[in-house]
Amino acid sequence: MLTTAFLPGTPAWIDYGSPDVPATVAFYTGLFGWGHQTMPGGGDYGAFQHDGKTVAAVGSLTEAGASPAWILYFRSTDADATTKAVEQAGGTVRMPPGAIGPEGRIAQYSDPAGAQFAIWEPGRLTGLELVTEPGSLCWAELYTPDAAAGRSFYRSVFDWQAEDMAMGELTYTVITPATGAENDSMAGIVPLASGQAHWLPYFEVPDCDAAVGRAQELGGAVLEPAQTVQGVGRFATVADPHGARFAVMASSS
Repeated sequence: MLTTAFLPGTPAWIDYGSPDVPATVAFYTGLFGWGHQTMPGGGDYGAFQHDGKTVAAVGSLTEAGASPAWILYFRSTDADATTKAVEQAGGTVRMPPGAIGPEGRIAQYSDPAGAQFAIWEPGRLTGLELVTEPGSLCWAELYTPDAAAGRSFYRSVFDWQAEDMAMGELTYTVITPATGAENDSMAGIVPLASGQAHWLPYFEVPDCDAAVGRAQELGGAVLEPAQTVQGVGRFATVADPHGARFAVMASSS
């Protein structure tokens, strides 16, 4: 599960690139009960908070032609070294490493299949202040047309450990960080039959069906209806009014 220990290679931050920040803030505060606070000196970039703790962030789209989306940031101990590893493994650097004042350094990439992701090398800001609990990030999945190639790419970049699990007719790959234990699993890899490769964030909620209903009331759409997996929980994939994908999940434990 995700923790705020932020081992190298684990999700440390998540933000949303929006074409209409006020509308995005209204949707997610209405859905999750989050608060929102603009960060000093950050323009319209601001933090979503749950019980006073930062759980995500949002800002205007800055890339020409980019679509609204959630972007996951994985913890890096050296942004320059990670960037080199991405290039050597066949990925694309969309934003080279750069400092965000004393807070830390970021870089953004696309993997060889086109899934976008980013890294965070912490300075003063370690990362999210709350994960796994209701109202926060709890899991992530990579949807990619070639799961084996995706697994190989991210292992080259982050040295992730991977374990394949049979789930019906599909093989689900569970990811843990290089230095993690079995209960430090943080993500999965899912074969994608069609469409654009992407990372899908999961947010923990007390009631999956209620969250799906609320998302629809606020103008969102259901992409994958709620389902229950024994021992895992009940989850659904939805899109916000701008079309950005995310999942809501009520974990079994």
